[in-house]
Amino acid sequence: MAQIKVPGAQLEILDTHEGDETICFSHGLLFSHELYQPQIEALRGRHRCVAWDHRGQGASSVPPGRIVTIETVTADAIALIEALQIAPVHFVGLSMGGFVGLRIAARRPDLVRSLILLETAADPEPTEHLRRYRALNLAARTLGIQRWLADRVLKIMCGASVLADPSRAPRVDRIRGLLMANARSVYKAVNGVLERDGVEHELSQIRCPTLVVRAREDAAIALPRARQLVEGIAGAQWVELPRGGHSCTLEEPEAVNEALMTFLDALPRAGDLT
Repeated sequence: MAQIKVPGAQLEILDTHEGDETICFSHGLLFSHELYQPQIEALRGRHRCVAWDHRGQGASSVPPGRIVTIETVTADAIALIEALQIAPVHFVGLSMGGFVGLRIAARRPDLVRSLILLETAADPEPTEHLRRYRALNLAARTLGIQRWLADRVLKIMCGASVLADPSRAPRVDRIRGLLMANARSVYKAVNGVLERDGVEHELSQIRCPTLVVRAREDAAIALPRARQLVEGIAGAQWVELPRGGHSCTLEEPEAVNEALMTFLDALPRAGDLT
């Protein structure tokens, strides 16, 4: 692990260095780069893997103020890609990370070779979610994410069948541990997610090969919201995972890895492009 400086922040970064093409992994809210550990282990070597903790989360620096906006996190990701001189990249974004990926692919197509969107959407946070999420965020800010609060959040983050399956208990325990590792200051990142603007009108600007993945039990991203991405991005491919929820990379890593590898292997290699 190392740190990289971007305007106004220090970001914790994992860089495997080796590989002809680079995959950037942008994590979801309340997590860190560790959300992608199974995918990085599967893809490293054949690809250079770069993952980082968003500003205000994980081991990255926490800014002053009440909010870390999605636009700020997007600017951080652009600055990181440019500083490492790794463009164009295959950009993988889950939930909040997908909000970032959509913006970069639409506005800076020179930076993105392909886009993989996991458990994400282009619209603002649905009104029906806000009261519950704000209450959970207040508890996290006041008390920290204790075991009882993490267990409530798990019902949003994990599929019901995964939570009920004793054989998946170690995976659920790991997700719970990552949730509980958050500092109270994570509320700033939560505010940024809850108050984000939609980018539905920018979907038509995305021209790179795109894969949209949604696990069938995702309680945070309803099916129509995920399908809007496929309908709005020209040529986008769709994969529905039969099991899992909003943390599919850790709940069902085998299925996610297969979807990613199948998509990436079908793309022309950088040396083949003219």
